[in-house]
Order: sequence, then structure tokens, then C-alpha cells
Amino acid sequence: MKLSQFFEALASAYDAELEDLRSDSEGNDILRKRLMTKRGEVPLLLPMLKSNPEMIAVAFHGGMKFLNPLVLEVLASKEPNRFPSWKELKSSVVLEAWAEKLSAIVLDNVDGDQFMVTAACLEYLNKSGKSRANSPSNVEEHEEEDEDDSEANEGRYHVDTRNGSGDEYDEDQQDLEEAGADWLVEQGFDRKD
Repeated sequence: MKLSQFFEALASAYDAELEDLRSDSEGNDILRKRLMTKRGEVPLLLPMLKSNPEMIAVAFHGGMKFLNPLVLEVLASKEPNRFPSWKELKSSVVLEAWAEKLSAIVLDNVDGDQFMVTAACLEYLNKSGKSRANSPSNVEEHEEEDEDDSEANEGRYHVDTRNGSGDEYDEDQQDLEEAGADWLVEQGFDRKD
């Protein structure tokens, strides 16, 4: 599925926001407790509906069921100016009772309609795993797998079978690894040597 630029940016931010809420400094899973707190803060966060929707959308985490995934997948490819109204989308989304009450608060805001559409799509992307590949925890898991793979293949060389060159040194792969390492450093991770 191809995500719009809007959802491309927000999906990873939404996943990161959930990841931040997931555990305390001791590593205990406290997501449920923090989500309850976040839900209570929604009225105070209404001014951020348009500027930082991912920070409020997490309050709806676990409160939506999707009846027609295809509608949400099409929505994920659209920019905000092409969104359907919440009233139109709601026929494809069932809200839990607590989420229905929360949505009433949000929909009283001028930006509430677009926010609810955004929140539904972000939750769908999270549940469907479409954005999980970009989540911080998954990036770390893949780095650990790559470390294990590189230790297992120590002393071997890479053969590029695409062009039949058999080069021991794949320049594209190194560029990709360097770009990935640079990106991780920008995200606050230490550089691996």
C-alpha cells in the first residue's frame, strides 16, 4: 500500500508516541495506564488537533474496529484536502463506547472532523502492521538481526547476483548502510562501529 506524504510522516510518529507511552523508566509495561491518563487530557489537548494529531490520536488506541479495511487503505493514500468527512468514514469504523464519548468532545472542535478521520487511519495503520516496519522498536530488532547475520557470515564476501559481477565489495550496500547509520544517529542512537 502506498501512503500519502501526510500519513507517511504521521504513521511513524504515531507508532513512536505509542512506544513512548508503553513503558516506564524501569521497563514496566504501563501503556494502559498512560492511555487512560491521555484520554483524560484530551480536552486540554484540543488546540493541537491539527498541528500534532498523532499526540492526541493515541488516546483512541484500542477503541476502533474496522469493518471495511479497503476504505481505510484508500484513505491512507490521500492527503487531508481529499479526506472524506467523519460521517462518511464512520460507516466503516465502529467506536467502543468510551471512544464514542471521547469523539463527541473532539468533534465539537472546528478541526475535529479531520482529526477523527486522521485518528482512524493512524489506528488502522498501526493495527494492520503497515507502519510497524518504521516503528523504533522494530528498527532495533532488525539491527540486532543484522548484527547476528554479519557475525554468522564473518569472513565471507557479498556476491552481487543481479548483474553477475561477483564483486566482493558492494558499493550500493555500503552507501545504504552508511545512510541508515546516519539516520539512526540523527534519531539519537549511538553509531555502531
